Amino acid sequence: MYDVIIVGAGICGTSLARELSKYRLSVCCLERENDVADGTTKANSGIVHAGYDPLPGTQMAKLNVVGNAMVEQLCKDLDVPYRKNGSLVLAFDDDEMKTIQTLYERGVANGVPDLSILSGEEVAKLEPNLNPVKGALYAKSAGVVSPWELAIAQMEVAVQNGVELYLEREVNGITWNGESFAVTAAHNGETESYEARYLVNAAGVDADTIESFINEPPYHTKPNKGQYYLLDKSQGNLVHTVVFQCPSKLGKGVLVSPTAHGNLIVGPDSVDQPDKDDVSVTADRLAFIRNAAARSCSKINYRDSIRNFAGIRAQSEQDEFLIHYSPVTNQMVHLANIKSPGLTSSPAIALEVVEMLQKAGLVLEEKDSYQTTRRFPRFRELSEEEKKRIIEKDPRYGRIICRCESITEGEIVAAVHSPVPATTVDAVKRRCNAGMGRCQGGFCSPRVVEIIARELHRAPESICKDKAGSYILIGKTTKGEEKA
Repeated sequence: MYDVIIVGAGICGTSLARELSKYRLSVCCLERENDVADGTTKANSGIVHAGYDPLPGTQMAKLNVVGNAMVEQLCKDLDVPYRKNGSLVLAFDDDEMKTIQTLYERGVANGVPDLSILSGEEVAKLEPNLNPVKGALYAKSAGVVSPWELAIAQMEVAVQNGVELYLEREVNGITWNGESFAVTAAHNGETESYEARYLVNAAGVDADTIESFINEPPYHTKPNKGQYYLLDKSQGNLVHTVVFQCPSKLGKGVLVSPTAHGNLIVGPDSVDQPDKDDVSVTADRLAFIRNAAARSCSKINYRDSIRNFAGIRAQSEQDEFLIHYSPVTNQMVHLANIKSPGLTSSPAIALEVVEMLQKAGLVLEEKDSYQTTRRFPRFRELSEEEKKRIIEKDPRYGRIICRCESITEGEIVAAVHSPVPATTVDAVKRRCNAGMGRCQGGFCSPRVVEIIARELHRAPESICKDKAGSYILIGKTTKGEEKA
């Protein structure tokens, strides 16, 4: 029997796993996909929000500001791409300047540091490629992060500290006997059983489904899709800060921002839909995003778009994080409606949940020693002398596989054999950026498949692009069979 089971390995589940791994506890995490960070965490804006948007006094406001203060050091410790580049909320007229004033006052009430209101002239000096504006709210504490790498890094540390990760386990039942939970999960057509004294529901858009196994959820998750443009690094310096428009009832609006890797991201829109898994993109919504973004910046060259994608937000009728005990027992904690600023808030949410579990009776005894840091080799960032040394140690670092991003075979092999192994082409991409460049894997994907198959001693036909069943190869050609 485990002390704690975490359902879900997105940004909240992995943050909690890392935090719990510091203690003398037996912890496991059940994730329905074949990799961590394979849902909302891999498909969002990657913004570290300052904290001026949530209403004062809410959990969202408190956890946003606390999380923002934690992210920079966390990314240093875990070797995760992060840039503290600040954000602007643009106002185009006097009415929107009133909204800017409201956001400023809200931010001050929430404890957001380094907030100021800029004139149109000051905005032009800071961001000369933007269209003329009346003014803006400037938040120096905002930034950008690689969300999937943050989640992966946290789970890697958690696993090194003893947390057990079970992928492709879709939870389909939970029962409570008054002392502990029995959890069932589907895996490869079979049903597996797990037991724990404490349970945390961090299932994202499926949080209401998981909660319904044990009690009636006091909310209903309404999937909300946001679509994006990702542009080549040639567009990455068009703006230097995260550029928002004034928020509306639909959210923070269409943003224009550099990413942690130096690309430019534009989006998202906001559309409610019944399907929690539909991440398709559509021409009409992409056109909406282009038109909306043109209000902020008319210089974006969409010919340099390298990818369109969509993510699903976990939203409900309430504009607040719903972090609560189950009414059945305090030994189960639910994390629901973790929408923006959920990424920013996630390390603070983990601390909140640990405290809730402790209040519910979980004994926390810190380990004498545990892993707190993690490093991943990035060949292109090394000095010439460092490159020479690593190639001498492992010649695979001297072979470039992904030309767009200058990713080596050594980095891909390191991803495949990491504490949370990359077993698909996109899992490799999320760990070391192979296939993340201008050609989006058009050149390197066959070699990545070959390397994964070789390192895992599997047939190339069994290697998926991303989710289970997304096979790339279906068999050998006639000539291939002759060569074999």
